[in-house]
Amino acid sequence: MAYALQQLINGISLGMIYGLIAVGYTMVYGIIGMINFAHGDVFMIGAFTALITIVLLLSGGMMEGPGAILLVLLVSMSVTALYGWTVERLAYRPLRGSFRLAPLISAIGMSILLQNYVQVSQGARVKPLEPIVRGGFEVMREGGFVVQLSTIQIMIVSITLSVLAVFTWLVTRTPLGRAMRACEQDRKMAALLGVDTDRTISLTFVIGAALAAVAGSLYLIRYGVIDFYIGFLVGVKAFTAAVLGGIGSLPGAVLGGLLIGLIETFWSAYFSVQYKDVAAFAVLVMVLIFMPTGLLGRQEVEKV
Repeated sequence: MAYALQQLINGISLGMIYGLIAVGYTMVYGIIGMINFAHGDVFMIGAFTALITIVLLLSGGMMEGPGAILLVLLVSMSVTALYGWTVERLAYRPLRGSFRLAPLISAIGMSILLQNYVQVSQGARVKPLEPIVRGGFEVMREGGFVVQLSTIQIMIVSITLSVLAVFTWLVTRTPLGRAMRACEQDRKMAALLGVDTDRTISLTFVIGAALAAVAGSLYLIRYGVIDFYIGFLVGVKAFTAAVLGGIGSLPGAVLGGLLIGLIETFWSAYFSVQYKDVAAFAVLVMVLIFMPTGLLGRQEVEKV
């Protein structure tokens, strides 16, 4: 019981990170109907930006207290949002009127470009980071096994829920959110009614990149190891989470992230850790076979 509870705690914290990245996938798909295959590498850029910021703060003796963590998040979000905007301007906007496959190929090219850019500028070696958030609480003790709830896990859940709450308010209560929902329903009609669709799509990429930056920063602080290639595997898992929850559904993206995190954690705990990725993708295949729209997705209506 205690061991399962510990894995549940670990799975929720990992799932929150996947959920943040999956929201970026589902936002872009909801508005332009295409998958941003460079989104995982935007997450990687956010992690590296956080690492550079932490190193600078540590060298200046300023990496203390929650204010420093907040500063790391803000810097990472700001820099990564600029990359998200650049991806939209270079890989998507010029090809928006082209055939549907062209922007996807362009996004894959942007993904390869970002990977090699970071590899050349930061090196190909794994970048470790000593723990900067320590401590935790003892939840329960069973025999010789102690269930721990670490401070970083509490921080991950708290920050993720706070960011998602602000994002939900943005989408449901602001003019930008109304414009995003209008573009999602019918982009041409939204443009006819005065919505600046180009600006709305650009800001959607910016917001998605900022959420990925938060996920990248938390991933770095939690696991302490990153490299130029983490964006691929983590991005694929987050995309799996978005599809599992229902591509285009924001609550579904978060739910899918939690499920992927729990599946991966429990499989690693009770079965062979080498096959944890296979388990996650196998669940995706089963969902696509029996529920093609995902857990919370809705059937698309063909506009004629």
